[in-house]
Amino acid sequence: MDTQKRQHSKFKEVLIFVAGTTPQIITETIYGLIHKEQPIYPDEIYILTTKQGKKIIKEKLIEPGIFENFCEEFNLSSHIFNENSIKVITTEDGKELDDIKDWNDSVWAADFIVNFIREKSQDLTARLHCSIAGGRKTMSFYLGSALQLFGRPWDKLYHVLVSPEFELNPEFYYKPKKEKIIKKDNLILNTKDAQIHLAELPFIRFYNKISISGKSFKEMIAYGQKEIDIATIQYPITINLSERTIYIGDTLIKLTPIQLMIFVTFLKQKIDYCKHPERINCLNCTDCFVTIYDLSTKAFLERMAMDYKKIYNQSLKAEEFINKHKDGLGPDSIRQNISKINKSIKEQLQEETLPPYYIISNVKKYADSRYGIRIEKGKININ
Repeated sequence: MDTQKRQHSKFKEVLIFVAGTTPQIITETIYGLIHKEQPIYPDEIYILTTKQGKKIIKEKLIEPGIFENFCEEFNLSSHIFNENSIKVITTEDGKELDDIKDWNDSVWAADFIVNFIREKSQDLTARLHCSIAGGRKTMSFYLGSALQLFGRPWDKLYHVLVSPEFELNPEFYYKPKKEKIIKKDNLILNTKDAQIHLAELPFIRFYNKISISGKSFKEMIAYGQKEIDIATIQYPITINLSERTIYIGDTLIKLTPIQLMIFVTFLKQKIDYCKHPERINCLNCTDCFVTIYDLSTKAFLERMAMDYKKIYNQSLKAEEFINKHKDGLGPDSIRQNISKINKSIKEQLQEETLPPYYIISNVKKYADSRYGIRIEKGKININ
């Protein structure tokens, strides 16, 4: 394909491979990318491999000039791939891994691959194209898992499929423009008969859905699983102001009108004044939490009065409420009601693990205690 026909991409196209003893998958995958309906031309290439894998890639792909010839034939820059593009998996003390032969080697490979993807995903101008066609099966698994954890909506995962007779032939690296005869073990092949298909693999993306912490792959998985569990075990909370009812799942929670008003204020703070509306899940975010001083202001009082009116279904009650507390609810009154609300929720919820998500809790932030409710905003329904 002529260079002039290339479509401009808003992304820096970054290709990442896991590879072992079959460096052909590198040229085969790139061949598949540049022959897509909307071609992808790499700007950077990285190969994640072992010490042995690096040696084979150099001997079979770089030093014989195969990659350079491939680039020349398809108008690619050969500068995007060289020995520095090959990243050898290392142990914690920096020792290069010869091969993945036991459990410890597998752990080092996991941490190396996943942290490499995490680092590359920090660049929002880059689009990652990850190929799981090469290397040990465990390496492919870790690369796919890494993209699930850190892949953005625009990142891609691939597997390259090659005609069996060519896939197993060490002399075949890509389908040249001019057909070529390959002879090996009394088998004669013509490259014009080769089929190279690039399969794009769907995967679940946890990017911006859950928070991932930890240095090791094992720690990341454990932390991610905890975040998913927290987000999924919560029951929805349904509030009908005019009927003065609160249901947490199927459990009816009884609160006084003023307690209901304060409780709803915290819930609305979470859904109407979220600092990160683009996020689907709240998880451990407490940026919407407010201080007792904030709740004591007249602005908050007016918001509360609107709900107080719905609770009593009459504007007179709301006016009386505002007139009684012209400058806002007092801090002591708010603290007392928070304590009573939390006590009622703890007593009425049967499952011991649930109250932390529904009570009004506090965190120390910027030298002030801020209050809020930890339930996921998507679980809240107020009528």
